[in-house]
Amino acid sequence: MPHDFMRRRTTPLRLVIFDCDGVLVDSEPVANRIVAAELTLLGWPMTQAESDRHFLGLTFTDMQPIIERRLGHPLTASWKDALVQKVIDAMANEVEPIPGAIAALHATTALGLPWRVASNSSHEEMHVKFGRLGIHHLVAGRVHSHRDVARGKPAPDLFLAAAAAQGVTPAECVVIEDSIPGATAAAAAGMDCLAYAPHHDATPLRATGAMPFPSMFDLPALLAAARRTP
Repeated sequence: MPHDFMRRRTTPLRLVIFDCDGVLVDSEPVANRIVAAELTLLGWPMTQAESDRHFLGLTFTDMQPIIERRLGHPLTASWKDALVQKVIDAMANEVEPIPGAIAALHATTALGLPWRVASNSSHEEMHVKFGRLGIHHLVAGRVHSHRDVARGKPAPDLFLAAAAAQGVTPAECVVIEDSIPGATAAAAAGMDCLAYAPHHDATPLRATGAMPFPSMFDLPALLAAARRTP
């Protein structure tokens, strides 16, 4: 159970690291709809659900070689930037918070726990998403993008950078994720991971060493349990 998972920690919790997409911002349905439509036009018929299955947690840079292999030819030099702009434009008007996510940020602060955001999104994308949600004042100075490090998730670089910025060790961190690349990155960084998994089979997430939980409304109690670790 997640509460037991958090109570088993042997190192005090000093930093909570949140993923962005699918954890704080319900952006993945928007992005998946646009990606599916674009790839269908290119000759790879795809539904929104299939886009989610193929690309959840990946950067657009990581997606490009997968798409090119499937299509059998390179994409144009401008394709990725054009797709990213379409996604950003849609995010500015459509995205909503994950239910319970903003309350979880406030609760984390109320517990006396520092927190940061580490995402495979660019700063430009996150700026639009957080602006739409009206939480720029909450996240200011706390945001890490894959563009800030050598490698995005599933490499551990992003989470290690967030820990270094806070001046804590990986063992003192807990990561909140929803994707296999993100949970894999947390494991590679040597960090415990709570995996938000409201709608899908959590077995693959559990296989990374993460502990799934079904609702962001549950998160404050989980962090409180870890906060009580001696």
